[in-house]
Amino acid sequence: MRKCVVLLSGGLDSTTALAIAKSEGFEPYALTVLYGQRHEVEVEAARRVGVALAVSDHKFVTVGLRQFGGSSLTSEVDVPKDRTAHDLTEGIPSTYVPARNTILLALALAYAETIGAFDIVIGVNTQDYSGYPDCRPEFVEAFENLANLATRAGSQGAQFLIHTPLSNMSKVEIIGKGMELGVDFGMTHSCYDPDESGHPCGRCDACLIRQRAFAELGMKDPATVDG
Repeated sequence: MRKCVVLLSGGLDSTTALAIAKSEGFEPYALTVLYGQRHEVEVEAARRVGVALAVSDHKFVTVGLRQFGGSSLTSEVDVPKDRTAHDLTEGIPSTYVPARNTILLALALAYAETIGAFDIVIGVNTQDYSGYPDCRPEFVEAFENLANLATRAGSQGAQFLIHTPLSNMSKVEIIGKGMELGVDFGMTHSCYDPDESGHPCGRCDACLIRQRAFAELGMKDPATVDG
């Protein structure tokens, strides 16, 4: 099987992206990055997902973005809560982490070149992306070009590909695809501001987007406290 590196946060999107990679015949190697986010409970979710989906290896890398701040996920700024569906489409929220996907993809690229993989999978999508500029197709295309310029493998003729299997899917479609592939979304975690026990707040953007999607499917989010 062809190796790939999957950026795995433990959330709904990255878990589904991993399941899709497996369904397409890739041998997945997972990479989870602890970048100083307040929701580090997602790291344990990523660990559960990696085991459940039987990745070939799972690396956990720490990068101290909290020392920069600049985001409500990496500082003491309050995470936005109770925003309307309209609010979610307006502007770039404070949960945007400066250069996060650039950094995550750079780490995935280093891992991939080390193990002889030329495919990197990231679970970004353009329909429910909360306005983050580093989830856009233009960004992914630019990074793919960089990957092939900045690496020894690329300079020797290898072709790195950045796969975004969820790019044009809504959250409802992502959940549907995951369920089709047997994903247990109860083991995932997306909340930006969980309580001390790791339970999702139910009010941040990530929770609301999940809840609305599951509700549209006639279901409760299996990751909620009352499950």
